[in-house]
Amino acid sequence: MTNPHAAFVGSIPQYYDQYLGPLLFHHYADDLVARVPVTPGMRLLETACGTGILTERLLCRIDGQGTIVATDLNEAMFAYARRRGVDGAGLEWRQADATALPFDDAAFDVVICQFGFMFFPDKITGAWEAFRVLKPGGWYLFNVWDALAHNAVVRIAHETVASFFPDNPPQFYTVPFSFHDAAPICAWLDGAGFRNVEWQTVTKVVMIPSATDAAMGLIEGNPIYTEIVQRRPEALADIKNALARNLAAQLGDRPVRCELRALVFTAHKGPT
Repeated sequence: MTNPHAAFVGSIPQYYDQYLGPLLFHHYADDLVARVPVTPGMRLLETACGTGILTERLLCRIDGQGTIVATDLNEAMFAYARRRGVDGAGLEWRQADATALPFDDAAFDVVICQFGFMFFPDKITGAWEAFRVLKPGGWYLFNVWDALAHNAVVRIAHETVASFFPDNPPQFYTVPFSFHDAAPICAWLDGAGFRNVEWQTVTKVVMIPSATDAAMGLIEGNPIYTEIVQRRPEALADIKNALARNLAAQLGDRPVRCELRALVFTAHKGPT
């Protein structure tokens, strides 16, 4: 999997976890992990585990009743998770490509992915791989973002950054927030062999302490940071300051209050 927009490296993991975690990911991780069916001795595979935000919640959810293999293409992301102490009995970290999983057929009871499916360059293969490694009767659970129009805090970030680069604006945010049509996703899952494919829109209202914190995460917590530095590194501070002002003006400050919207999918691998 060689999507350049999936390059969460360098200082990005720290800012992703510290600032983007509470802004974008914690609430949806709580939602997704609550959907996991827990059975004694279960084996769970997490793809695109990032800095372990969902992983640590899965550890609590399973509570020693099974094992978790947490994988990510970017070793720097889960290395940060390990440094911040995400650990527990039955947890294994492993570098892996979600579109070419290094696991046997029918190895897991659940495959789960938090906001990673959008980055798979071959999403059909990603669906097939999840189906392949699931046991009969297993479940695939994942979420994707709805459009920028329904996620104002990120739309403001995208528009603010673009205003500094009228001829060649960074496009990172168009990747995770442009994959929100449920029809083809359901078709891919059905084509892979899944049954009982269901999805729903989930809205969360989130508060983060300040517009400055939000701007730090939205600029330095994902690969848009690399796109900015490659174009105009001297503009980085001005962009963060402009974004903080725009967020405060549109969403308030101390705290910033924003509404987020995502789509959550569940798919069942029927018995053979």
